Amino acid sequence: MDYLSRLKEDSNEANPFFRMMGVDVISFEEGHAELSMEIQPTMHNGVGWLQGGIFVALADEAMALALYTVLEKDEGIATISESTSFLRGARDGRIIARGWIVRRGRRVAFTEGEVRRGDESGEVLARTTASFALVSKR
Repeated sequence: MDYLSRLKEDSNEANPFFRMMGVDVISFEEGHAELSMEIQPTMHNGVGWLQGGIFVALADEAMALALYTVLEKDEGIATISESTSFLRGARDGRIIARGWIVRRGRRVAFTEGEVRRGDESGEVLARTTASFALVSKR
């Protein structure tokens, strides 16, 4: 069974990181993905804010999942570079990450993502760009 099929069946089993972090798959379709996560106190840095790497990791997973929706059966991905701008902090509540494809070439794909508050404000907390190598699974 491929990764996307396993995600549809049980995202926690398909991706151990999702299980560890409490990530929920909201949706994924061609070139787009959306994930959510409840902030836990164990994710805070030493001064009580959500640690920045959590924003990056959640956005990275959303962008990677967006890419998986357009890969051929024998293709995989590997992150080449990633850059995140942190716009606002968060201490609690739900956050939502969205990832989408900007351009897919033969060997490299370019993606963007954002992390927002999961409340009615939908305030953008972080923006991310990444490039991924498209690799053969053979």
